[in-house]
Amino acid sequence: MKAWIYSKFSGRIEQIFFTAKLNKEEDIMAGVNKVIIVGNLGNDPEIRTMPNGEAVANITVATSESWNDKNTGERREVTEWHRIVFYRRQAEVAGEYLRKGSKVYVEGRLKTRKWQDQNGQERYTTEIQGDVLQMLDSRSDRQSGGYAPAAQPTYPSQAPSAPRSTPASKPAAEAPMDNFDDDIPF
Repeated sequence: MKAWIYSKFSGRIEQIFFTAKLNKEEDIMAGVNKVIIVGNLGNDPEIRTMPNGEAVANITVATSESWNDKNTGERREVTEWHRIVFYRRQAEVAGEYLRKGSKVYVEGRLKTRKWQDQNGQERYTTEIQGDVLQMLDSRSDRQSGGYAPAAQPTYPSQAPSAPRSTPASKPAAEAPMDNFDDDIPF
C-alpha cells in the first residue's frame, strides 16, 4: 500500500510504502493505531497493584526534536512528554529496572479512558498502552546497578488464542558470559 505525506524535515510531499492487514471479506484496510517512542524517563516508574493482583506501571517519557530556525538560524528544541502504561510482567520489569533518565524504546497504541475526579466530574485521559518495552541503556549506564537478564524486548504477556506447535530443534550452545564490560544496548 502506498500513501503520500508532507515531510516537515524535507519540506515536500513524499511517497511512503507500508503494509497493512486487510479485512479479507470487505477488502478494506483496518484502522492503524500504533505509536513508537524512543526517549528518556522523566521520573521513576509509578507501580501499583490492581485488585486482581496484577501490576500496573505508569511512566512518563520525554522525546525531543531540534531544528535550526530558518529566520534566525538559532537552534530550537521542543520536548514532548508522553504518558505510558504497562500491565502485568512488563509493569514488573519497568518497576525493577527503569529509573529516571533511563532510555527506552516503546511500542504501543493510543487509548483514551474515562474516569471521575474527586469532585465527581468525568475526566478523559489519552495515554499510550505499551505493548513492547525495550531498555536502551547499557548496563553501566544504569544507576541502580541492576540490568535486564536478556537484551530482548518484553512483549505483551497474553496467552496465545490457539496452541502453537513448534518443530523440535537442537538447542544452541551458549557463549560463555565472562566479558561483562561490553556496551550491549537494550
